[in-house]
Amino acid sequence: MAKPTYNELLDAGVHFGHLKKKWNPKMSPYIFMERKGIHIIDLNRSLECLEKAANAMKQIAKSGRKIMFVATKKQARQIVADAARSVGMPFVTERWLGGMMTNFSTIRKSVKKMNNIDRMLADGSLTSVTKKERLTLTRERNKLERVLGGIANLNRLPAAVFIVDISHEHIALAEAQKLGMRTIAMVDTNSDPTTVDFPIPANDDASKSVSIITNYMVEAIKEGLQERKSSNAEKEAASSK
Repeated sequence: MAKPTYNELLDAGVHFGHLKKKWNPKMSPYIFMERKGIHIIDLNRSLECLEKAANAMKQIAKSGRKIMFVATKKQARQIVADAARSVGMPFVTERWLGGMMTNFSTIRKSVKKMNNIDRMLADGSLTSVTKKERLTLTRERNKLERVLGGIANLNRLPAAVFIVDISHEHIALAEAQKLGMRTIAMVDTNSDPTTVDFPIPANDDASKSVSIITNYMVEAIKEGLQERKSSNAEKEAASSK
């Protein structure tokens, strides 16, 4: 798991914060300087926090628990969705429904409804309905897929959330905190890093910055999953002797 270098973070624009007038004073330990009215993030601190966050991700994945990825901002959606899919983790990249975690049983009912429509469309049990009714069902299914597709296979609450922009995703963060989940997040200079267990000081607006941070988190998860697989294989081998 190769950690990004200082220069790679620099090239990705991870150091660019917000305008000074928009800053959150609690980010001061992570700010290197101000340049032309913009705060510059200390990339040495970003690297330290990245390592802590990656280790946390790795251990959670190794334990077999799930980490939900949350990023509904346009420039981050596809990056985060692709990253989460690559390691079989749940994700929300369209719209965060209030109660998505605190009212998980209701959300599961909506997912079940989506799966039922899928089944009916696939097995031909809708032959008796009109074209208009079929079209209405298909539209409803697509709407549910757009919002809930990333959590369709999530049968129980995740152990942690990885969030891009905690100010934008404040409802998701609040729900995770209420349920006592571990929180890992990219935190820009306009946000409060003390609300997150593992804050990663970084530009959360630029796609390159989101990509380099998210992909490193995914590499940590892959390593954790691989270690879990190896550990299970060793246990099986030992028990079969």
